Amino acid sequence: MKWIHSLMSCFMILFSIIDILGNAPIIMGFKSKGNIIDTKKVIITSLIIFLSFLFLGQPILQIIGVDINSFSVAGSIVLFIIGLEMILGVDFHKTSEHSQTSIVPIAFPLIAGPGSLTTLVSLRTTYNITIIIASLLINMIVVYLVIDKCDLIAEKIGNSGLDILKKIFGIVLLAFAVKIFGANAGKLIQ
Repeated sequence: MKWIHSLMSCFMILFSIIDILGNAPIIMGFKSKGNIIDTKKVIITSLIIFLSFLFLGQPILQIIGVDINSFSVAGSIVLFIIGLEMILGVDFHKTSEHSQTSIVPIAFPLIAGPGSLTTLVSLRTTYNITIIIASLLINMIVVYLVIDKCDLIAEKIGNSGLDILKKIFGIVLLAFAVKIFGANAGKLIQ
């Protein structure tokens, strides 16, 4: 019973930080611009990033001379720019029509972003590695289902509904980016 409780707790922490429901309007926005999102590629890439970072994240960052705070600040800037695009309706990240957006920015930094990667490393201090991996796999199933059904959701809510959702979640994404930036930028100055 304790194992199930730990699994649910770890799952919910990762679910809230990955925030696939909050990212769904962003994904729908990319799809509505004609961008191609390969759901399997997103899941596989995200999972590779997550597992690599779980086991090798801090050592790799140390080897290349980047600390976790710098990594988080850089990711927060990318998320901030995506949030601005959503709110202002402009494209800072120019893509050609029908371009592939599965890896950047969907797999990274939206799904496997600085917040979720940092959280994943910190979960090792609290949870068994088996619990973390199991909760990560369950989260990837949920992410797959949400991305796969984005077209159906977009069809149901229409263009005006999609625009409203993009602006609302753009503000949420900006706030999340500012939070990540604020939590890590001060540590860079010390």
